[in-house]
Amino acid sequence: MKKLAGFAGAGYCFFGMRSWIAIAAAGTFVAAVFPLSLHRATAQGAHPRGQPALPAPVALAASAAQRPALPPAPPPLAGIDLGKLQLHGDEATAPAAGSRVAHLSVDPALQRATQKLLRGYGFPEAAVVVLDTATGRTLVWASHVEKGPYRDLCIEATAPAASVFKIVTGAALLETAGLSPEARQCYSGGETRINPIDLVDDRRRDRWCATLGEAMGRSLNTVFARLALRNLAPADLANTATAFGFGEPVPFDVPVAPSAAHIPEDKLGFARTAAGFWNTTLSPLGAATIASTVANRGEIVRPFIVESVTDGDAVLYQASPRQVVRRALRPETATALTAMLESTVTLGTSYRAFHDLEGRTFLPNIPVAGKTGTLTRAETEQFFTWFVGFAPSRAPEVALAVLVVNTPTWRAKANVVARDVLRSYFAGRGVSGVTRP
Repeated sequence: MKKLAGFAGAGYCFFGMRSWIAIAAAGTFVAAVFPLSLHRATAQGAHPRGQPALPAPVALAASAAQRPALPPAPPPLAGIDLGKLQLHGDEATAPAAGSRVAHLSVDPALQRATQKLLRGYGFPEAAVVVLDTATGRTLVWASHVEKGPYRDLCIEATAPAASVFKIVTGAALLETAGLSPEARQCYSGGETRINPIDLVDDRRRDRWCATLGEAMGRSLNTVFARLALRNLAPADLANTATAFGFGEPVPFDVPVAPSAAHIPEDKLGFARTAAGFWNTTLSPLGAATIASTVANRGEIVRPFIVESVTDGDAVLYQASPRQVVRRALRPETATALTAMLESTVTLGTSYRAFHDLEGRTFLPNIPVAGKTGTLTRAETEQFFTWFVGFAPSRAPEVALAVLVVNTPTWRAKANVVARDVLRSYFAGRGVSGVTRP
């Protein structure tokens, strides 16, 4: 038996009829094994001596071990390309890894209306993100580049946050410093930049005064700069920015560049940053998430755009609506911020965008909370404008962020686009008195 096993290891065994009978009688081989080996050898050709050559079991096992392992299947959300978002009737899809299809939460009618708006204005660059505040569903994911290759601007965080960062500063003044929206500050200067003299209280120069709430709506730079310098340390502002998600990727179904906030230690740099002058960047998705956080009374609800992923008839992934990431603000802080942001539309920087020449609102009985941002990058001649907000402000349904990048010659700013996107949304739901743009 030992000698026979040795031959098997070398890959050959020779048997005559007499040997076969003897071994079979002795019970050395299982009867089913030998005829199978014999059949294979005969099919491949006989040994020179006229007897079949039998492949050795050890050699077969080694061959199987050398076969390369199949690569693991990619995760369900891998390879989703929102730049190739397609609308098919009442459905929105995007390609995913391999032959997979991502079925999106996008509202096709609202997506089409938004894309038409951006094309109609012919902005050099623009992006719109609309979120359902209750669930985190993405209703609009629109990016427009007039010239050059397409880029998904919704996930880029290269635009300056500008005065949208006043939401962060306002939250820190309310929650960390303990100020109220009625805190009053007199001011002068600071319309287009903040100089050292603008930070000094001077009764002779400070001919105007405003509350913190009014300063939010009218985007008064010097009020925010002075109140921040007097009531906050750089670490306080940095911590609030971190709570809102600056410095980390937005939790989402595709990779998103993190918004950034660098808070200087020097007084002038700190004051300028608190008022929204440079040192911060923001993605449209990050901006919409900030608005959604205030609308959700301080809770960050994870935004998502993929409802499901399929591969043929197989469902590989199904979304779970309303996942709370964490609490960023106390509920009372979010409530106070909401009232401050309402003044942007009722008396501040977006009053004209949301009202006609006779003072009638384009959104009857729908209060809107929002914040504008405006900043010019002189070296590239880019004129950035933002509108970030939610509506209805006291019972929020949608949060949105609009970024428009113009040249020095422009037709419309972000707040006009935001107004018309909201009109499309509420008119589509049959709200009385709201007309489509």
